[in-house]
Amino acid sequence: MKVVIVDGYSTGAPLVRRLAEAGVECVHVQSHPDLRPFFLRAFRPADYVLDLGFTDDTTALVTQLRRHHVSLVLAGTESGVLLAESLAHALGLPTNEPELLHARRDKALMAEAARAAGLATPRSTVVRSPRAAADWFAASGLAEAVVKPLASAGTDGVTFCHSPEETARAGHAILSSPNAFGEPNHAVLVQERVHGDEYYINTVSSAGVHHTAEIWRYTKRLGPAGTPIYDFEEPVAPASAEGQVLMSFVGKVLDGLGIAETPAHTEVMLTSDGPVLIETGARLGGATAPDVVDTYLGTSQTSLAVAAITDPPSLRSHRPADASGGHRLRCVEFINHHRGIAAAEALTKISELPSVVSASPAADPGTLLEPTTDLLTSPGYAYLAAPSLTELTRDYETLRAWEHEGIYTE
Repeated sequence: MKVVIVDGYSTGAPLVRRLAEAGVECVHVQSHPDLRPFFLRAFRPADYVLDLGFTDDTTALVTQLRRHHVSLVLAGTESGVLLAESLAHALGLPTNEPELLHARRDKALMAEAARAAGLATPRSTVVRSPRAAADWFAASGLAEAVVKPLASAGTDGVTFCHSPEETARAGHAILSSPNAFGEPNHAVLVQERVHGDEYYINTVSSAGVHHTAEIWRYTKRLGPAGTPIYDFEEPVAPASAEGQVLMSFVGKVLDGLGIAETPAHTEVMLTSDGPVLIETGARLGGATAPDVVDTYLGTSQTSLAVAAITDPPSLRSHRPADASGGHRLRCVEFINHHRGIAAAEALTKISELPSVVSASPAADPGTLLEPTTDLLTSPGYAYLAAPSLTELTRDYETLRAWEHEGIYTE
């Protein structure tokens, strides 16, 4: 069996390693001529039997892949979604609904498709100038708005605004810079800020049936520039009341977006009025350690994706696991407060905390680190697991204290 991975970065990297262990040969394709080092650092060409790199001749690429008799095409990360699904469709391979392809990348089209399916989304508009952003906010009657790129990932460019002037500044910042993948921002999404508890739900869909792998509750904090910064995430039991509501809602979201044959990462705000869709990516959730999730929760999205590729009938018996091994689990994003050169010993010191079971850097020692303003400027993340919340919180607070002291920089 041979599988094409488009942009095998981020969580796409461990997916490819798992597939290789299962005897699946992987071919790599790059969707853009240039990608930021943040995405490239986890990429290992040796994991692939063939790396075709980037080409802007899609027709020739389809012909080449057809000669290799590939069985499936998947995106390794968000930047690869459009090309992966387009290639799969051209090759006649299982993929998501082609008519809704752009609704799986463009957040405004995504909201339209979700609303057409009867699902709640924030009030929003698409603008192409800072003035238009300010005018919409002024006319909306909202107390707060969220300004973000139409097609990006993480918290790239996401800004909370409380006035027309702030909305205009945030819109100008987005329009005058590329998104996280180096793509130009030609327009901006301005939307109502909804309040509640925020979650992400990682799923794998096969033959139109959706299987939940993981549910996590976000905790974010507000950065100095008004942008949200990831703090930590904790797992939610699928059998819980909130888990049941979220799984039901996300199943309808996936149907509404035509997702039938891929992993998906869906972010939902659970408000006092019920669940509201924030966004969905038709790919694996990023910045995770599948080995840790498998150990403490039973099944990671990565292992479920491998099962969907290598043994689809096995998904019929899959049930979301509530297991935690008797431990409290938390994924903590690193937050750097000091501009400087990345210190080599930071990861070693963090790994010595009793509850740290995995630590993943996002910057190499010796490189320049800026203060964290979003997910792309975080120095990495760690999973903490402990028998009690008290023990876990102790190590979490120790880590946060070290960060204020400057643990990541020399």
